[in-house]
Amino acid sequence: MKAVIIGRAGQVARALAHEARAAPLALQVLGRPEFDLEHPAALEEAIKRAEPDIVINAAAYTAVERAETEPERAFQVNAVAAEAIARAASELGAAHVLYSTDYVFSGDKLGAYVEGDETAPRSVYGASKREGESRALSVNARTLVLRTSWVYDASGGNFVRTMLRLAKAKPKVDVVADQVGCPTFASDLAQATLRAAGEARSVDKWGIYNCAGAGEASWATFAQAVFAGARARGGPFAEVNPIAARDFPSRVARPANSRLDCSKLAADYGIRMRPWEEALNTCLDELAADGWRVE
Repeated sequence: MKAVIIGRAGQVARALAHEARAAPLALQVLGRPEFDLEHPAALEEAIKRAEPDIVINAAAYTAVERAETEPERAFQVNAVAAEAIARAASELGAAHVLYSTDYVFSGDKLGAYVEGDETAPRSVYGASKREGESRALSVNARTLVLRTSWVYDASGGNFVRTMLRLAKAKPKVDVVADQVGCPTFASDLAQATLRAAGEARSVDKWGIYNCAGAGEASWATFAQAVFAGARARGGPFAEVNPIAARDFPSRVARPANSRLDCSKLAADYGIRMRPWEEALNTCLDELAADGWRVE
């Protein structure tokens, strides 16, 4: 099977490229300078030249704060370009994977969100990703939308690396304690994606699926686990000072509840994500082996 990954620099795209080495895939990665997501015509041409069996869109506008002041750019990348990618795949008869986010939900639900729950994004980022879901599904019936949350990796910009970087500079770190979600290791997300992509044609089940680390944590609990694990490995650590979301300076209304129920993915594809604590230990092992270079 021939696969094209859209995106080169993001942590999920890098994890996909790494994990694909062990998968039965002929892989091509497309990113800058081949195309600009804000001008998708060249992107469609690049996809068609590659003639893939499946296209995995791992590129997105993810600057949640900046999106509030750059809504046009967020929608251009997350909705307009997402539609163009899905359409190009459809015209080739190729399947398509698009990543989405817990930010499509309001966060008001008491329990974990399932795929059929009403979406009600409270941010430009969330609205742009919801629009991307809709557009992609409308132009390519063989689309898998994987909603995920709180993605981190041993490289790139993410919560785990930010916490470790702050721990090198201060003994105590303020962390929000009243927002709950499912931390997701990028490598685990990549493995699940490649498995689903490889089985999608035979399973013939498409549409929206939740795909996030098993279990739940608040940001403060997540940070405490990061510091405890780093300390045990001789890395940087700090004390966590739990604070309320209202006391954290932000122009974005983030979901208070980002928990995602992944039962549908398990039922249809047999994919069960690892507990987030286990995945975090793998990530911390990688960071320790790299000398805690998080700057």
